[in-house]
Amino acid sequence: MIGVGAWASLGNRSQIVHNAPGDGNGMPPTGAAVNYFAHGLRFIDRPLFLAGTAVPDWLSVVDRRMRMRHRLVAPVADSSGSPAAEVAAGVLQHLDDDQYFHRCRAFVEISGALAVAFRDRLPGTSDYRPGVLGHITSELVLDGVLIERDPGRLEQYYEAMAGVDAFAVQEAVNRMARGGTTERLVEMVSQFCQRRFLGDYVDPERLLYRLNQVMRRIKLASLPDEVLPVIERGRELVEPRVSELLGWTPPEPDEIFGQTVESPEERTESQ
Repeated sequence: MIGVGAWASLGNRSQIVHNAPGDGNGMPPTGAAVNYFAHGLRFIDRPLFLAGTAVPDWLSVVDRRMRMRHRLVAPVADSSGSPAAEVAAGVLQHLDDDQYFHRCRAFVEISGALAVAFRDRLPGTSDYRPGVLGHITSELVLDGVLIERDPGRLEQYYEAMAGVDAFAVQEAVNRMARGGTTERLVEMVSQFCQRRFLGDYVDPERLLYRLNQVMRRIKLASLPDEVLPVIERGRELVEPRVSELLGWTPPEPDEIFGQTVESPEERTESQ
């Protein structure tokens, strides 16, 4: 448990950007999350770094045995500006984000409140794990709030990610990962860019659909529509505490690019 002084010491992280070429920032402990956009939205001008911020979550899909560990990643993030160094620096940024996020007071309070709300609406069986649900939902809702505030930046995020050399990312990951290597990451990057599912996080019903995909992946029961009010409550809790959850203030929306976020189904119908 973190004391009051520790909460303060985790305060403003607006300057933490790991291993930009030429800097010498310290490196964080490890962690894991599913909020891609929160990890990457500040780095759309550095595509390989951006891809690195998504790597731990991509690995949780393609090969859950593979892990990104600080001691293996840090030596590769050598400030050289090479593709591998940029990917590694992005991975370290992800790990640092998680170290802050999962310990901050706002996350503990919001995920705890949602866990209780899920528990109240679900059968008391081992098919559901309210604590896990509170944790994951807090992360997905945070991404949804950020995307709704700045949909144009999501478009820029995907444009940057689509320009990444996925083979360079896979090569860097195989060099750094513990638990083996993979040949599936290239396809994962391609599917991630094509499916563009992050836009679904802005709508409670679409978010529930994506949440149930996560539930299946971790071998838990699918959630009924009765939990939609919990997701809606999550938005109410997250919206006023975004900067506290992140440890930095999100950039102002780019009005030039601002637009409504469509679901993958809506995009298909319009084509």
